[in-house]
Amino acid sequence: MIEKGKELWIKYEELIVYLIVGVLTTLVSWAAAFLGKLVLDMDISWQNSLNNAFSWVVGVLFAYPTNRRWVFKSTNPHIFKEFTGFASSRISTLIMDVVIMWLTVNVLSMNYWIAKIFISSVIVMIANYVFSKLLVFKKKPAETGSGEAASEQVTSE
Repeated sequence: MIEKGKELWIKYEELIVYLIVGVLTTLVSWAAAFLGKLVLDMDISWQNSLNNAFSWVVGVLFAYPTNRRWVFKSTNPHIFKEFTGFASSRISTLIMDVVIMWLTVNVLSMNYWIAKIFISSVIVMIANYVFSKLLVFKKKPAETGSGEAASEQVTSE
């Protein structure tokens, strides 16, 4: 039983840690929204938009280092370039979230929370993982340490 658990951990470690970091990022973002609501409790029409933007920024600032270190274990020395790619991918999924929510709530007349939790959040989470894995934290064959590709690169130099 313990061996099977170890096998599953090895096989799915990145996804499991990604989900844990994602939950923590959500909690940090919600805490920022709560604090922002306390501080920005003004009677202005764009207060909610400002607060949402603030909580999104805080979420991205938390998500980048945690994804870099614990999920994708990046050793890329070009941190600013990597962060820019990460933030850009998160901007694209933010836009995706807005479009999905508009379509599901305004066009399909779905309940806001059903659309947010079961449709938009799931699609955005998957897109964030794919963008991070394939575009932001992609590893070169030599970095993966996986068999032939790594040894071929070393021997051909």
